[in-house]
Amino acid sequence: MSLAQLSLTVPEWILLGTTMAAAVLQLLFFLIVYMRPVRRSKLAPAPEALTGQQPPVSVIVYARNESHNLEQHLPHLLGQEYPQYEIIVINDGSTEEGDELLTLLERQHPNLYHTFVPEESKYLSRRKLSLTLGIKAAKYDLLCFVQANCRPMSNQWLASMVRNYTDSTGIILGFCAYTTRKGFLHRIAAFDNLVNGTQYIASALAGKPFSGSGRNLSYRKAHFYDNKGFSHSLNLHAGDDDLFINRTATGANTRVEYSPDSITETAPFSSFGIWKDLKVARAATRRHYKGAQPGIYRLEAAGSILFIAAFAATLAVGIIGRNILLAASASAIYIILYTVKGIVWRRLAMLLRQRPIALSLPFIEAFRHMFDLYIIIYRLFRGKQDYTYTFGGKKADYR
Repeated sequence: MSLAQLSLTVPEWILLGTTMAAAVLQLLFFLIVYMRPVRRSKLAPAPEALTGQQPPVSVIVYARNESHNLEQHLPHLLGQEYPQYEIIVINDGSTEEGDELLTLLERQHPNLYHTFVPEESKYLSRRKLSLTLGIKAAKYDLLCFVQANCRPMSNQWLASMVRNYTDSTGIILGFCAYTTRKGFLHRIAAFDNLVNGTQYIASALAGKPFSGSGRNLSYRKAHFYDNKGFSHSLNLHAGDDDLFINRTATGANTRVEYSPDSITETAPFSSFGIWKDLKVARAATRRHYKGAQPGIYRLEAAGSILFIAAFAATLAVGIIGRNILLAASASAIYIILYTVKGIVWRRLAMLLRQRPIALSLPFIEAFRHMFDLYIIIYRLFRGKQDYTYTFGGKKADYR
């Protein structure tokens, strides 16, 4: 072993220093920001400390020709242990099969109601129209929102969400887990869901809410009307959840609930194309976000890409130049960083009732970064066409 194999030149020091700096920034971000939900969960008050009166609630379920999902998931909503609540299903594009199912269930459950938006209705965002109809039909001020392809994972879901309301609370943000399935699509979709959920939960816990998910969300009917509903985003098909929250949520009027009983679960995507179109839709609305939080997470993603590039370059120079010290140092930094990342994501996945991704993390994270870059390039050429809601040639709602 020669001395050259155990020493570094100036360019090699620069490469290694860049790798080290990017790794340190990533470690700090993960330990301070992404671990916030884990730390705060340990400090959360016991459920009985939050549960006082249980006011009546209206649960609004959006469905787009989803009789199978309604048959599978409505029983979980109808089985909630809560004294007084109603369920309003908005069937966008009613089908005979869906109407028959809902009519049958209404006979068995007097707190279940449904209406529909005719297929021929012309409206820029049928989803926003559907939700507005549901909100207007709601009897009660407290509203909880889920989608037909989602189900509560506990019969205490409604109680867990509503217990957070105080006189000053207008919004409750919840989390929807991705159903565990085998296959690369489901792993990347689950990880993407975990990252997005962690980001809006961590920011809300810091008093800076910027987004939410309509698959598990609650706000007051009065809050909706006081903020003129969806009037600020009628030019977009999507945005009924994240853009509305981004525009109206503050540190003072928003609380977060992610206890095990409060989490809902969404059905897996049936194809890669549907997930891609969801990503395109979210990218279209995300550019309208206000506040610094989205920019902070974009910088974190850029830092992750910088680390991957710096590590690859440093390792390659070390191997090609047969510099054992350089290659070993870069490898050690990589192992430390991804060990910490793996621990953080595992703890978050367990906290939010998702399957941990373990050893596949480096590959899934790298693929997610590349796919996000692809979406940016895709939208540059597609332009305003990404405001439509066509999945695989068929109309569908953005989930």
